[in-house]
Parts: sequence; C-alpha cells; structure tokens
Amino acid sequence: MRPMLLAVLRPLLLAPLLIAPLLTSQARAATETVGSLDGIPVIDRLDVADQPSGRTSRFWFRAGDTATAQRWLVPVIVVKGARPGPRLLVTAGAHGDELNGIDVIHRLVASLDPAGLAGTVIAVPGLNPPGLLQSTREFTATGSHNSPNLNREMPGSLDGSAVAHHAALLWQNLMRPNADLAVDLHTQSRGTAYVMYVFASNARTRRMAELMLPDAIKLDRGDKGTIENTLTDDGVPAITLELGHPERFDAAMISRGVAGLQNLMREQKMLAGTVIEPTATVTGNALASVRAPRGGWARLVVPLGSRVEQGQPVASISDAFGRTTDTLVAPQAGIISSSVTDPRVERGSTLVRILYSSPDPACAYGCP
Repeated sequence: MRPMLLAVLRPLLLAPLLIAPLLTSQARAATETVGSLDGIPVIDRLDVADQPSGRTSRFWFRAGDTATAQRWLVPVIVVKGARPGPRLLVTAGAHGDELNGIDVIHRLVASLDPAGLAGTVIAVPGLNPPGLLQSTREFTATGSHNSPNLNREMPGSLDGSAVAHHAALLWQNLMRPNADLAVDLHTQSRGTAYVMYVFASNARTRRMAELMLPDAIKLDRGDKGTIENTLTDDGVPAITLELGHPERFDAAMISRGVAGLQNLMREQKMLAGTVIEPTATVTGNALASVRAPRGGWARLVVPLGSRVEQGQPVASISDAFGRTTDTLVAPQAGIISSSVTDPRVERGSTLVRILYSSPDPACAYGCP
C-alpha cells in the first residue's frame, strides 16, 4: 500500500478498534437477554435505562448454579414510569422462610400504574430460590441449617463459594447498578415474630424508616454483608423492613408494608399524594433480651408490641407438669419488638427483645 494512501486510510482502519471497546462496554451495561421461559425473557444482566417507559416488564434473572448443572432463576419486575425519577429497589426472600415481603411486592406492583409513575420500581420477589424451596432461612438446596446466610454475603465474589457467586451475580448484574434507594423486606425467623420493624443506620435511612410508618425503628450499624448495609455503604440509602411472622402471608402486615412503600414513593415524588408522617413509631438504639434461665414451656405475660416498664413481668417458664418455675421481668423500659412464638424453649433461648434508647453518645446509631 502506498505511504500516502496508508496515511489517509490509517484512521479509518483504526476506527473499528477504537470503537469496539466502547461498544463492548455499552453491551455489557445493557440488559442481556439469553432466552425465554413461558414467554418471560431470561436475562443475565438488567439495565433499567434501556427498558421502555410507561410499562411493566417481567424477567427471569439467571443467578447461581445448582448441583444439577442448572441455574437458579430469580423473578424480577420492572415498573418504569412515564416520567423520569428515582430508581427504587425492593427485594424479598433473601431468607427462604420469610414470606410476607413477597406478597408485599406482588401487591405493590399490582397497585402501580406506570403512566402515573415517576421513576422506576425494580422489584425482586425471591432472591434465594433454594431457601424458598426448602423453607429455610439459609441458602441451601438440601435443608441443612449449617448452610450460609445469603444476607451476610453481599457483595459476593464471582470466584467464591456457591452462595458468594450467587450474591455477586445479583449484586453486580441486577441490584447495585439499578438502585438509587432500596428497601429489603424480611420477617422474623422461625419460632419468633416481629412487630412492623425497621433497621436504619444513618440520618437518611432513618427518614426512610419513618416513612414506612412502622411500630418501631432500631437505629443499628448492622451486620457485614447484609443487603441494607452493603448498599448504604456503597452510596445507596437502604433499610430493612421486618414484617411479623415467618412462613405465612399476614394480610394486615402485608397491607401495612405496601402502604409504607407507597408513602416512601410519595416522599420521593414517584407517586402523587400527601406524605403521611408517623405518629406512633417508637425509635430506639439498643435491645435488651429476656432469656430463659432453664428449659421448659414459655408463656408471654404481655403481647408483642406492648410498652413495658422496667421490672414488669413479661414471661414465665413452666416445667413438664405445668408448674411455674420462673417469672421473668423487663430489664429496661421500652417496647417488645420481638417475641418467641414456639412455647418450647431451651436454656438461654430469647423469649422477648425490648427496644429502648440508650443515652450513651456512642450508641446514637446503635451501640458498638
């Protein structure tokens, strides 16, 4: 090739090489559809920016691997408003026996009209398919209670264990890239129950917690690897909303969860309407636990959600013949935020937890 002609053509010859990385980067950021199942697209990556406005879309997201060389499929619903606005991520089912949040998502989505929505709701009603199948808190396909906790694995690792790999795919390709704020839905674990209860770790998330109109807010630095804290630490304000009992759909709790999310969305200008301010929420930064001094049959003297005074009887333990062996009292004044629901208790089992406020400045957002 002649030198002059080469000089003219060189920029044109190099252009595809220069453009290719940009195209590759864009393709990697876009939604990656790999097939369909019963008419629902199956995706490896979601980018809500390329989803149509004014529409509700549904996907199966391919997450981790199973022991039979298949993929776990996680349901995803995207409600993209006709007008721009925040991206609200709502997740449920990180623990497979905590089910109220799944119906909260179903009902919230059913209540939304994309034509009247500003912004986008990204709803994931079932993060932990193996746990849901086994009705276990853990991430397990075998029912083992020694298996890991998906809600302690964020942001995961693509080169890690099965649960770490699953978490990393959720984090990198679904959750983190599509969130401006987030609410992770839970209940208490098997054998126990919560009031409507929110965990918050800073001033911004405390305001989000208040807008959920809960019974109680626990100011809490949280545990490493939770969805809430990992998102918040990465710049996405997030809260954990706890909704009552495990392994059931509680209509009253579900309705309150939907109403709380709608109230948060009104504050974010995603929905029209007046923001409702809380009037009866108790906020605390510390918990006092009342534990069984011996095994036996537990009875609660005051119900879940009650406000108690220090020294007030809250529970009793009876022996195999029904004789009361112990009457247990509140070590602090506060609200009973969680309680045992299974009367069979072992020595050391927690019967109730009392939420209260510690005056210690170090406990402003949870005691260290």
